[in-house]
Amino acid sequence: MIKKFIIFFIIFGISFPSLANPNIDARTGILIDYHSDKILYESDPDSQIYPASMTKIMTSIVAFDLLKNNKLSLDDMFVVSENAWRLSQSGYSSMFIMVNDQVSVEDLLKGIIIASGNDACVALAEGIAGSEENFAEIMNEKAAEIGMMSTNFTNSSGINDPDNISTVRDIALMSKYLIQNYPIYYELFKEKTFTWDRTGGDPIKQGNRNPLLYKNVGVDGVKTGYLAVEKYSLASSMIKNDRRLIAVASGFQTKNLRSSESLKLLNWGFRNTNTFEVSKKNESIFQLDTWLGKKDKINAVSKEDFYITINKKDIRNLNVSLKYDGPIIAPIQKDDKVADLIVKNKDEIIKKIPLYAEENLNKVNFFKSLLTSINYLIWGDV
Repeated sequence: MIKKFIIFFIIFGISFPSLANPNIDARTGILIDYHSDKILYESDPDSQIYPASMTKIMTSIVAFDLLKNNKLSLDDMFVVSENAWRLSQSGYSSMFIMVNDQVSVEDLLKGIIIASGNDACVALAEGIAGSEENFAEIMNEKAAEIGMMSTNFTNSSGINDPDNISTVRDIALMSKYLIQNYPIYYELFKEKTFTWDRTGGDPIKQGNRNPLLYKNVGVDGVKTGYLAVEKYSLASSMIKNDRRLIAVASGFQTKNLRSSESLKLLNWGFRNTNTFEVSKKNESIFQLDTWLGKKDKINAVSKEDFYITINKKDIRNLNVSLKYDGPIIAPIQKDDKVADLIVKNKDEIIKKIPLYAEENLNKVNFFKSLLTSINYLIWGDV
């Protein structure tokens, strides 16, 4: 669960288990906290990988972007080309669409996300961009926008191409972008089955290839991958209460290791760390004392979200405090900077968050101001 700070938080004398390395049996891996972006674990995270079907996360993002901006509809129909159909005949994972089928965007997305259909990827890519090559250019433009500095996409499915490359760090960044920007469409990633009422045969029901979805542990995405040269990979995300972690690892030798080691990494993160919500943009309210204003206090808010993730054994050293020269003399204008929220670990300042007046505060009239000042001179702070 994400804990929430009100003001000035310190814990003393509490013992927690040590943060031992989880020793994940994979060639490369990373674990991040979704809210704070804190890296909780990494093992060679910038090593080049072949992302395989994790590529389909970006294929989905491109489509979701168009849907979000009303440039595409789930009901739009795309005609299946022979190029797309051939991938359903090649032994790779498929949705099993047929040449000249007219398939809705919604069904193609389910075929991509749930059944991991390479044929559905090509059909969607061609329907959106005219060719898979053009679609790959859009994918790379989006990757650059997200900040995926070590990624190059050459196709929509991730099947064999030595130039289709990425890193687990970039895949984690892409996964967060997916979850953060398309929460409604992200729901597709936790669906366990998809039934395609195919042409010329009985409906085909396929299960989601993400093994962690079936364990009822809070995992709701995101995507598996496999290539002979890369072995098994998995981008996964687990949520407990309102806290989310994202793990990406590649180079597992077996399917079972992909599942067990990814779950071990996620559980290790939840067990050994906590995330605290320190401020929420325009929502976290702090009351400050005022002087010579028409009210004795004024509300202040932050203009940014800030979360901090720390090892449980270090919670005793966390300190959040409010700093301002007060009482603040009126008049005060809305959006005036009036205070700072200071986040410290021991004596080290981790973050200084400016706070701004949420409202205007006028000064009292001259006679009341004079009376208040005289009272203060005689009686002190009254």
